[in-house]
Amino acid sequence: MIDSHCHLDQEPLFQDLENIIQRSKDIGIEKILTISTNFKSFENITNIVKKDDIIYGTFGIHPHETKDNLITKEIIREKISLNKKIIGIGETGLDFYYNNSDKKSQIKSFEEHIKASIEMKLPLIIHSRAAESETFDILNNFYDKNLKILMHCFTGSKEFAEKLMDLNAYFSASGIITFKNSINLQETFKSIPLEYLLIETDSPYLAPEPKRGKKNEPSFIKFTADKLAKLKNISNQELINQTSQNFNRLFSN
Repeated sequence: MIDSHCHLDQEPLFQDLENIIQRSKDIGIEKILTISTNFKSFENITNIVKKDDIIYGTFGIHPHETKDNLITKEIIREKISLNKKIIGIGETGLDFYYNNSDKKSQIKSFEEHIKASIEMKLPLIIHSRAAESETFDILNNFYDKNLKILMHCFTGSKEFAEKLMDLNAYFSASGIITFKNSINLQETFKSIPLEYLLIETDSPYLAPEPKRGKKNEPSFIKFTADKLAKLKNISNQELINQTSQNFNRLFSN
């Protein structure tokens, strides 16, 4: 299995990394991608990726953080070029639900991440909340640039997913698909072709059932994998094999 999105630099994961990594290996995780949200986060990630061969990282500024973390494609390129285990760009995107940063700075930051992704031919890890039309319109402006898109923790509408599929986007399922009230999201994931699906924990957030309410960690990804396999009416092993292949295909450069 591959956890395509987590935050090992955040507590309580960071203080217990050795055990977190061991429990991940014990359930068959072969790769963990830990995601940058700001400059300080990235500093920590550059150290975390040294701790074990299965850990990889990204560089990016979360939409919540754009107000205080101004970014350009040149800065992104510089940060990523320093470490071969930094294999993706993000977490970037738009969050107009919380609006922790103003819309203008979010959009500008998102566009800079996209430009860096195109130049470096690296996957773009996208967060989108309450901003479906704006997210799509911005991505569609780069339709002919062969973007490598990963919609992380996808909770969007089926219509949004269909539009993004025209851009060859990948979609990552989080523990949310295990929640009893996520019927619409489950139906959306049923409709997305298996070859475009990944799995993630987004830990320490969004622990899946039956761990809901606890601090999430990469080893809990098995519950999301089990649920997604049931939704797709395939075996757990087939789901794990396919989502791992999808990750490796997307993140090959």
